Amino acid sequence: MSPAQEGTTFDALRTQLQEAATAFADGPDALEGILLGIVDDVDRAVREPLEVFPVCHHSPASAVAMARRLREKQPKVVYLELCEDMAPLLTELRNCRLPVAVQAFASEVDGFPAEWAPLSVVAPITEASAEYQAIAYALDTPGVELVLVDRSSDHVFQWQATGAQSTAEPADPDAPAADEEAALHGDAVGVEIGDLRPRFAELEEHLLHHGRVRHWSEWWHQYVELPLGDSDHDTYRQVMLLIGSLFRRLAPGDPGRVRVDEDRERHMWTRMREHLAATGTDPADCLYVCGAFHAASRVPEFGVDGTDTFEISPPSASTWQYGLIPSSHAAIEAQFGLAGGSVSIAATQWAKNLKRTRVQPFRLAGQAGAKKAAKPRKAAGAAAVPAAPESPSDLPADMLSGFLQRPPVLDRLDEAELLGWSVEIVRAARRNGYLASTADAIAVFETSILLAGMRDRVKPTPYDFQDAAITCIEKDRVPGRRDVRRLVEIMMGGDRIGQVGYEALPPLARDVHDRLAPLGLALQQRGVQRALLDMASRPGLEKCSDVLWMLRHLMPHGAARPIMGERRLGERPIQESWDLALGTHQRALIELGYEGVSIEQVLEQRLRRTAYGPQATTATVLQAVEDATLYLRSRRLADELGTRALEVLATERSVDGAPEVLRRVRRLLGHYRTSEPVLPGWIESFVKTGYAHYCTLLPTAFTDDEATVRQVAAMLGFLFSMESLALSLGCDRTQLELAFAQSHPQEPSKVALRWAAQVHLGQLSRTELRARCDDLLGNPLVVPAYPQYLSGFLQALEPVPQLADFVVETVSNAFARLPDPVLLPWLPTLITTLRSGGAELAPLLIREAGRIFPGRLAALDTWTPPWQDRPHTTPALPSRAGSAALLTVHPEPCNALAALLGWDDPWTPQASEGAALTTHHPRTALALEALLVGVSGSRRGGPASRR
Repeated sequence: MSPAQEGTTFDALRTQLQEAATAFADGPDALEGILLGIVDDVDRAVREPLEVFPVCHHSPASAVAMARRLREKQPKVVYLELCEDMAPLLTELRNCRLPVAVQAFASEVDGFPAEWAPLSVVAPITEASAEYQAIAYALDTPGVELVLVDRSSDHVFQWQATGAQSTAEPADPDAPAADEEAALHGDAVGVEIGDLRPRFAELEEHLLHHGRVRHWSEWWHQYVELPLGDSDHDTYRQVMLLIGSLFRRLAPGDPGRVRVDEDRERHMWTRMREHLAATGTDPADCLYVCGAFHAASRVPEFGVDGTDTFEISPPSASTWQYGLIPSSHAAIEAQFGLAGGSVSIAATQWAKNLKRTRVQPFRLAGQAGAKKAAKPRKAAGAAAVPAAPESPSDLPADMLSGFLQRPPVLDRLDEAELLGWSVEIVRAARRNGYLASTADAIAVFETSILLAGMRDRVKPTPYDFQDAAITCIEKDRVPGRRDVRRLVEIMMGGDRIGQVGYEALPPLARDVHDRLAPLGLALQQRGVQRALLDMASRPGLEKCSDVLWMLRHLMPHGAARPIMGERRLGERPIQESWDLALGTHQRALIELGYEGVSIEQVLEQRLRRTAYGPQATTATVLQAVEDATLYLRSRRLADELGTRALEVLATERSVDGAPEVLRRVRRLLGHYRTSEPVLPGWIESFVKTGYAHYCTLLPTAFTDDEATVRQVAAMLGFLFSMESLALSLGCDRTQLELAFAQSHPQEPSKVALRWAAQVHLGQLSRTELRARCDDLLGNPLVVPAYPQYLSGFLQALEPVPQLADFVVETVSNAFARLPDPVLLPWLPTLITTLRSGGAELAPLLIREAGRIFPGRLAALDTWTPPWQDRPHTTPALPSRAGSAALLTVHPEPCNALAALLGWDDPWTPQASEGAALTTHHPRTALALEALLVGVSGSRRGGPASRR
């Protein structure tokens, strides 16, 4: 590619810039080199045999210029700066309502770091964008070919992996955006045509300061969009090339970023040369649409006749899925760091430009939500047919000199438009809770004019009007959901949110809509809709319920939210009520389609990924087993994941997940015992392995400071509740006894927990436990730690729920015996300990207290606690003679006891023999009497029943 020669189109401009550099710079060499280099870049670009059309993303001026040029030139091939692998999806745009984004998605990566997954690349498209005009022209014009030439989505991440940066600018944290709509693109990498923004921070600050604007979007609107909105093709093209070259040459020395830009340009020109060579198309019949930054490139491959080649690396082994997702103005602004409302203002400016220039835009046939363009009226003397294509030898005239020397055109004040804005913003403010009035509308009108004058503008821009509205209407607080800034953005065009049509949805999304069709709802609409499911009268709705529960598990919160009804193991739904917002969360539903062809397949894949992941624990795998049973009703998958849970349990060396494991195993056991004839083999092995596993870890857990008392209590709950099943499967109870013999806790809560477990095992009686608690209350040195003992007793209700009455007794004794100076200091500690350590066990304790304590206040004065009625001394033994006489007269109890012990021969003693025997050996009679007294007391509901 030969450099620009002297004496060409821009010779006069070179002379003027050289004189300016000499007059205004101390060292003219550097400034002169930059200015003359910019002119050389523009001259070089306009001389290309293949016409280069510079654009800026979401620029109404670029879109109007593109539509005008396409109708004039009518190219046969349109080369577009967009990821080349997205080309097959562009035809689906006609089934969508703009704005939407073309997305490439890879859930499983191969060749990239695993922490990057999932990979996502989006290219948002609005109607007021040059690329949409090019796409619509190429797809709806017979004989025209659209070729995407930018690097593929896979190469975007390949270059990131080698240290290159993405083409997308990071979002500006100061730019306001709507919460929900701004998240439509998520954390995807954004690709835009025309990243036209200064990369030199000082340059951008200088432009904003002297332009008296706050944000780059406002500067671009004031000094580029408005002047170029109705300019001719040559002026537009040369000015855009000038801006691109200026930003390129004034960029700081960043070798990595410059290398990425040049490699992208080499990539695109390589693809174009390959296509030209393969098709034999004349470059004069082609149009290359790219960002103005790339249009001013100086790489050797910039000419189509270049001989240098650029080696394009092969794609990685990652599997990419493609689709369209809904986008919005706020999402585009948030992703590309634009000012809030700038894209909506651009859409309004696009409509004004079409009306002013009478350019007929291109729209895809059948485009959802697109207005039919009115036929352009012919201007006086205008030709009825489009102009003939230009010859490559016909170079445009120098339009830059006149544009740079022309003073800015001052738009006259459109009082009617400004007055309408002022009235409308006051009306919107009143609807949102502001106390605005007609006086506020007048104040906004006058302040807008004042701010525009202070900023050297005759006509207030939407940004001036926004500042005036905030100043005059915004108060010290926002009474509604939206502040005045947001109201102005909505009024100026609104945050238009796109929608992907049914035909453009992936198979999974279409299947979901088809299966939910019996609900009779417009699921494509945004917003929340209420669905009522009465499975008793319409059994067919049960399948819809299955779909909704799976969507609730797979999609973000709010997409499918149950209002009434729940799904539990072993239960069938009767009636349900749902709030559905599938239209609002359309992107999430579409991305599910990248993972499978049905939601059942996606759910199964996710459950397996969770169970076999590196961070999988026994609790998470058991949750996957429960979900597989609950949502998929798949015994095969549940057995597979249950076997995986057994493997994970055998490798765990901590008890962190013991409470969750206990809860889920109990639930699964209850389900299988009621719904299956026999227990699955995996759960029997799980109980057997878990019994031995927790017996092994029990002594360490009692002394480990990192193991909480709740976790140890869950271990004991597993051992005690699963003991009968584990022993029937071959486990030995000696393991548990040895574990307790080796357990020597020091922490008060764990000591109390061990005492309670010993009561369950018969190693400690209630009388001895009560005596130990009395000793604790009687020791002044132990009283401050007494709440921790109570916490241990409370956690003991998990493995030993029959101790609930004893825990009530222990707490009551503390309040009854301790004086206020001792009780009050540790009372807050007691409350916080019980709340943090046993909130889920508190209902059991409260029910037991309600059973023991009187139900009425009047009965409290005469009420005596049942534990005080229990005698604390050993009852007097009856005389030997009396017992002997009683046993001799009534031998039936001895016969019944002998039969119970296996002796069938009845005993019928003679009076003298029985008297002599029982007189010399009274222990048997006394033991039998004590046994009978205990049985009688239990039948009367006395203290023995509570023991």
